[in-house]
Amino acid sequence: MPKPLQTFETSEIIVTFEPTLCEHSAVCLGGLPNVFDVRRKRWIRPELASADEVAAQVERCPSGALKYMKKSSSTQVV
Repeated sequence: MPKPLQTFETSEIIVTFEPTLCEHSAVCLGGLPNVFDVRRKRWIRPELASADEVAAQVERCPSGALKYMKKSSSTQVV
């Protein structure tokens, strides 16, 4: 059974995580460990960095499991 899409939101950015695509490369964890921390139940906390920092880290996701949409520009990055 596929795992559901996870959504994490602040006033500036929405981050989504699609578990079925994740390759577990840990690029997100290494780049912004305060935002991406699998030891927490709510493992993505985009409010702990600027929307630009979070977006830049999400863009480094090699599998495409992480995506974002900035609320100000409404432009989704795939």
